[in-house]
Amino acid sequence: MTTNTFPLPRSLAPIPMSSRIQSVIGQALHEQRLVGAVVLVARNGELIYQQAAGYADRESGRPMALDTVFRLASVSKPIVSAAALVLVAQGRLELDENIDTWLPDFQPRLADGRLARITARQLLSHTAGLGYRFFEADENSPYALAGVSDGMDASGISLQENLKRIASVPLLYEPGTAWGYSLATDVLGALIERVYDAPLNVAVQQLVTGPLGMNDTGFVARDPRRMATAYVNSTSQPHQLAEGEIVSPFEGAIGIKYSPARIFDIQSFPSGGAGMAGTAGDFLRLLEALRQEGGGLLPNKLVAEMARDQIGGLALPDSPGFGFGLGFSVLRDPRLAGSPESAGTWRWGGAYGHSWFVDPAQGLSVVAFTNTLYEGMSGRFVTELRDAVYGAPEVQR
Repeated sequence: MTTNTFPLPRSLAPIPMSSRIQSVIGQALHEQRLVGAVVLVARNGELIYQQAAGYADRESGRPMALDTVFRLASVSKPIVSAAALVLVAQGRLELDENIDTWLPDFQPRLADGRLARITARQLLSHTAGLGYRFFEADENSPYALAGVSDGMDASGISLQENLKRIASVPLLYEPGTAWGYSLATDVLGALIERVYDAPLNVAVQQLVTGPLGMNDTGFVARDPRRMATAYVNSTSQPHQLAEGEIVSPFEGAIGIKYSPARIFDIQSFPSGGAGMAGTAGDFLRLLEALRQEGGGLLPNKLVAEMARDQIGGLALPDSPGFGFGLGFSVLRDPRLAGSPESAGTWRWGGAYGHSWFVDPAQGLSVVAFTNTLYEGMSGRFVTELRDAVYGAPEVQR
């Protein structure tokens, strides 16, 4: 008996993941939503997709390369959070002790004048009552009036001075009672310095980036020839981000004052929440180390704690279905989030134009670094890339 097989019509044939991703990247470049991008996808520890596309510097015609170095912005947070958890693993830091043991001069108060108890867990989970200057409405708002740095400007102040300024502003809420994305990771950086008894750049290198071979990741970029030029989405095409330019990711907020030159200044304080630079490949090393039960960096129980939703019933603004762990968001409810990702997926991004996620249930780690804000952090590209990875034009049911 002969069995006849017929090819699927072209319109119904499954499209390989690589083709789907290439299409998403190509369309974003063609429509000039992005200037350049590096995208890496690993499944079960194997790199199954990599692409550098577009320009690292459009004006000179320098193409994007896999080893291009990017200003990381908030992609710094998981790296610094991992450093803090290495100290926890070493028994040198307790997640639930009052940080005033190590930072006695950091004494922020509540609006009614009461001193607040803040823990490392609250810093890691952004439940410490702190805020960001760029969320404020104008220059007459509390953080702005205090001269607080968000870690991406050329402030010319020290980390210690920034902590002094942060502590001078009343907390937004009692620590542990709400969630608010904030300068908590900058405070965490100061805590790491005290516990490790070394500058933050040294501590992070010795605790995380050195052991993982993240050789191109640090608080200062020393080779401008490998650095991606930063761009901002405009109406016709992205324009080059200017020194001191203020760009708001949210309507009604004062926005971020950017200093692209900051990453080359060895005098700039190391911002734990926004001050690092690195490559997509380096960051994938960290994600894969954590996904693979710590990868020798952390014990399994601490990776599980990092990936556990720490904020209970609290909600992330404009992010239905998501909670927050120790350093990144955690997907609680894929259906509510409208996402094909598995429950328990980790995700975050960076204001210079980055997104990443880890789906432990699927063995997936995805890094997408771009040089175009804010499309690469929160634009269509982020959702389209996610759906291209999963092959899902809509939520899987």
